[in-house]
Amino acid sequence: MDSSRPPLPPFTLATAIEKVRLAEDGWNSRNPEKVALAYTVDSQWRNRAEFVNGRAAIVEFLTRKWQRELDYRLIKEVWAFGENRIAVRFAYEWHDDSGNWFRSYGNENWEFDGHGLMRKRLACINDAPIREADRRYHWPLGRRPDDHPGLSELGF
Repeated sequence: MDSSRPPLPPFTLATAIEKVRLAEDGWNSRNPEKVALAYTVDSQWRNRAEFVNGRAAIVEFLTRKWQRELDYRLIKEVWAFGENRIAVRFAYEWHDDSGNWFRSYGNENWEFDGHGLMRKRLACINDAPIREADRRYHWPLGRRPDDHPGLSELGF
């Protein structure tokens, strides 16, 4: 059996915010194996037009993602929550291997099991080309500093 990943459902505003920040921190680690542990063994994803099923496929997907999306930095924010579900909006910045910068915007719908593991993730994402001078995420790679503005404060 998988270990528990607090906070657990049913979510309150405070625990939903905590869960979203933990997910953001995990993704900003860019460590596919670590990130995959937050999902059930049989987790189901729709990411853009790609369907991903299970932890092994999640690791493969994230490995490909972070090989393509370089210097990846992400901010997530709670949009809505209830019982065992959280809706999130997010934006992340990255560049390709030619040095072209992008800000990717999207939303995700998450569903959790009783152990706090995500069993379903549905993501819609759009990429907007940006100039390097228009980047807004300048913290060192890894966890976003606590004093860095969130999406709302940045006007996204």
